[in-house]
Amino acid sequence: MKIEYIEENGIGIALVSSDTPVITDTQSALDLAMTIKYENGAERIVIDKNAVCDDFFILSRGIAGEILQKFINYQIKLAIYGDYSHYTSKPLKDFIFESNRGKDFFFTATKEEAIQKLADAQ
Repeated sequence: MKIEYIEENGIGIALVSSDTPVITDTQSALDLAMTIKYENGAERIVIDKNAVCDDFFILSRGIAGEILQKFINYQIKLAIYGDYSHYTSKPLKDFIFESNRGKDFFFTATKEEAIQKLADAQ
């Protein structure tokens, strides 16, 4: 896993990349968020979709909802970037759509778009 810190519009953002899943369950997501927050003070995280376990994208497993709730509780904003075109689940598509309308959790196609979403989020 590689964590890079950048500043965009005066906002600290952590960029996380990995060849293997870093977020595998709620606890691993919370551990990552707290590590980033305490190492650098960043409360916004951009992560490659490949670093998130496949179960996250199966909403019936509950991982996405649990992680979202924890991140909101700890005031962490997250943007996951990657290709979502192969997902056919209507609930997942609705979740992505509604998340992107909010201010805490985003799904984007590119890392640059994810950075911009987090930099613009209030």
